[in-house]
Amino acid sequence: SVLSRYENQITILSDYLEEFPETDEPVWILGRQHHLNTDKSKLLLDISARLWFTYRRKFSPIGGTGPSSDAGWGCMLRCGQMMLAQALICRHLGRDWQWEKDKKQPEEYHRILRCFLDRKDCCYSIHQMAQMGVGEGKSIGEWFGPNTVAQVLKKLALFDEWNSLAVYVSMDNTVVIEDIKKMCWSPPQSSSIAHSSAHLHRSALGRNKNTAGFCTGWKPLLLIIPLRLGINHINPVYIDAFKECFKMPQSLGALGGKPNNAYYFIGFLGNELIYLDPHTTQSFVDSEENGTVDDESFHCQQAPHRMKIMNLDPSVALGFFCKEECDFDNWCSLVQKEILKQQSLRMFELVQKHPPHWPPFIPPTKPEVTTTGAELIESTDKLFELEEEFEILSV
Repeated sequence: SVLSRYENQITILSDYLEEFPETDEPVWILGRQHHLNTDKSKLLLDISARLWFTYRRKFSPIGGTGPSSDAGWGCMLRCGQMMLAQALICRHLGRDWQWEKDKKQPEEYHRILRCFLDRKDCCYSIHQMAQMGVGEGKSIGEWFGPNTVAQVLKKLALFDEWNSLAVYVSMDNTVVIEDIKKMCWSPPQSSSIAHSSAHLHRSALGRNKNTAGFCTGWKPLLLIIPLRLGINHINPVYIDAFKECFKMPQSLGALGGKPNNAYYFIGFLGNELIYLDPHTTQSFVDSEENGTVDDESFHCQQAPHRMKIMNLDPSVALGFFCKEECDFDNWCSLVQKEILKQQSLRMFELVQKHPPHWPPFIPPTKPEVTTTGAELIESTDKLFELEEEFEILSV
């Protein structure tokens, strides 16, 4: 029955798309425009290509003794994973990459997937995110909000040498151009001996061959903007600007939903948002011996969900990805032109210089520790094993 359901995925989604209102309005999905009356199949492929992370069960207990499923509490973490995964897809494979069932995919794709497997040694696993959330005041098993998951991704990215992302989370609804450029620009790597050793180290790790982002010294940017678009309900004055963000080529969508019920919003049609829903519990999937991942359960092969924008909780987080500096400059121009131009009540501010009344901006750096947290969990597990062996010997 499972195979039959997947084999009929195109029919299922096509039937669902027939239910969309008859309209000439375009459907926007993460910066790409689709028309229901001419390219439904392209819309299907575009939606199914997004990595879909859901609740999982039967993974190793978080922290050694914690939960072995995130059902009921991990939906915002899964949405954060989806937004980050979309950034990595754009980083290594490009926005127009498409996924097809049973089609062989490049090594970079499987390596991206392995970053998110539910294992304590995967850099963006549910284990790592939950453990890092403790530092943000969230107990393991507690629900996250959009800003908290953004802060967690920002910290975990510091340990991720392969993807080498600069993660900027805006403060006080303000994006500071000067700070982002300071964070993304590193000294030209070809000008130092350190570059040679770093380059060799990256080669040994099997980095993506397309190193355009490194040649210029610009670290690819993941920009997350946590927002409050109202008090109890979204203020209608923000709707047009919010929709405009999904049209930008740099769009990674938005994190949000309803209280304690998170969704990953990837686009819109009219005044309805289109989203991927993490509230499906699937079994833990591990990588194969050859490093590939059985990826069928990581792609949503059923009808996309929709909800009216006015039903959205006002607490959201927008995401954008800028692989090169020119992408960020273009994003700034689009924001000025399409979002800030005539907004009496602005969704967020974009300023050139660091506000003088703010604390000095210091680009985040990897902490001087020898563990990412995964190794700490590993050592804790070994300690428990030694204690159990000692108890057995004592008996």
